[in-house]
Amino acid sequence: MTFLHPEFLYYMLPPLFLLFGLLLTQKEQQAEFFSKEVMEKLRVSANTLTLKARNALFLLVGFFTVIALAQPVIKDGKVEVKAKSTDITIALDISDSMLAQDAYPNRLEAAKQKALTLLEEAKSERIGVVAFAKESYLVSPLSFDTAAVAFLLRQLDTSSITEKGTDFLALLDVVQKSQKEHERKIVLLLSDGGDKDDFSQEIAFAKKHGIRVFVLGMGTKKGAPVRLHDGTFLQHNGEMIFTKLNEHIATLATKTGGVYIEQTTSFEDIKTMFLEMVRQDEKKELKSQEIERTKPLFYYPLAMAMLFLLFATSSFGRGAKSLFVALALLSFHQDADAGMFDFMKLQEAKKAYENGEFDKAAQLYEAHATKSQNSQSYYNTANAYYKQGKYKEAAETYKKAAFEDDDSRAKNLSNLGNAYAKGGDLQKAITSYEESLKIKEEKETKENLESVKKALQKQQQKEEQPQEENLKEDKDGDKEGAKEGKNGDKKGLKEEKNGDKKGLKDKESNQENKPQDAKDATKPQQNQSQEAQKGDTKEDKGSDAAAIKMDDTQKMSDDEERKWIEMLGKNVSSYMYKLSDEKTQKSMDEKPW
Repeated sequence: MTFLHPEFLYYMLPPLFLLFGLLLTQKEQQAEFFSKEVMEKLRVSANTLTLKARNALFLLVGFFTVIALAQPVIKDGKVEVKAKSTDITIALDISDSMLAQDAYPNRLEAAKQKALTLLEEAKSERIGVVAFAKESYLVSPLSFDTAAVAFLLRQLDTSSITEKGTDFLALLDVVQKSQKEHERKIVLLLSDGGDKDDFSQEIAFAKKHGIRVFVLGMGTKKGAPVRLHDGTFLQHNGEMIFTKLNEHIATLATKTGGVYIEQTTSFEDIKTMFLEMVRQDEKKELKSQEIERTKPLFYYPLAMAMLFLLFATSSFGRGAKSLFVALALLSFHQDADAGMFDFMKLQEAKKAYENGEFDKAAQLYEAHATKSQNSQSYYNTANAYYKQGKYKEAAETYKKAAFEDDDSRAKNLSNLGNAYAKGGDLQKAITSYEESLKIKEEKETKENLESVKKALQKQQQKEEQPQEENLKEDKDGDKEGAKEGKNGDKKGLKEEKNGDKKGLKDKESNQENKPQDAKDATKPQQNQSQEAQKGDTKEDKGSDAAAIKMDDTQKMSDDEERKWIEMLGKNVSSYMYKLSDEKTQKSMDEKPW
């Protein structure tokens, strides 16, 4: 435990002890004139505190008050604080064409109001100002002092530069020279675009030196005459000059990575431009410093001082006071276990963590977190679990830490992502990293997010490879089986065809082996046989028609067709094989399967 203001102890406690030492040792004024026995007889008996007792209580009141003023604290680790900023250079066009009154009251004054609005929005950013026309000069370097920048900005007018014209290349050169140490530079250009059509030189220069140009176009496409300060209009060769917004300047913004917006009557245009500049720029780290995190304890001695003050100024009797003190101490004891003396346990836990005793540190931090529901204690407990390799317990404990400040929340979510990644839950790790980056951009968190995304892709690719191999094997097996079945079917059909041909051949050979006298038979017999053959032919045709009709009405099911093909492949006798057997007769109602 330490004190933030120990000077109160040095300068107030010694005089306090001296004063009350004198008061406590001083005799009562009546004791100088009367003896002790007489005083006891004269004093009215009352159950109240004596003068010395009251003075002693007032001494305790003063002592605890000085302790509270010294602000006792306990150290609770260190926090690194980083100062980051988006550096923006405002480039204000102060050429005579900016006096045109197509913006109220004119382009130049309207541009100044836009720039002042930007200064109000960008209170945590560094802002610089450059004024330009034919020549350019640095009005204010990058600075956090927005009040000083605003003062200088208000003083600018067209008389600040005597040479007339508009030179954007000179402007970019001033910006580059004023920020040589920065790789990336942002310029907010408030201008009507001049009268130039080709900005290729400016674009090449800006890309070479890492300058992003954001252009807010001042003026309108219709244009307006240029009214000077003396009330006259700007003329050239006796003719009034009419100036319009040069839209070609949009290429200077878009081709250098910036944004082009035409002015509006409201301030939403400059606010939108500022948000876009902050979004595209990576804030530069200007300074980092480690500060000590502490827990205040001043309220404990202050509470004690108030309690003793109540006793010293009350008129309760001694018995009632004793009872009151006992009850107060009993009630205070429970709070003291969970509050006043917690710093001793936290200090012990911190030392254990620093010495590598992560198991002991986790137990101590967890005990304190359970009693006090303190987010920092939950966070420290999770860190101790993480160091032990207990990533699941660490993740669950990180989720219990509910911080209010953005830095602590971002750090807690980042560590939660680390615990998920170490535990193998890569998808949850990615979610935690992304939530942390939404709160605060950190380089380490970005790197961890990219690493986990790559690991998840590799894991998914490994899981997909075995599935593809299995599918390939199944596909090859199906092809091979189909090929064998096809060969078998072809073989069976071939044998069937050969068998049919053989049967037909046998019939023909039998007819050829008939005696010659059969050929010499009489004509009537031949006619009868021909008629008989014709009748058989008609019957066969009728049978075929009936079979076709039957096939149309009674089709095979898938299972029956499969069984039929298997029978063909096995070369088993079937109805089709018996077509060549003249003795076999089948009913037309019989199904071949």
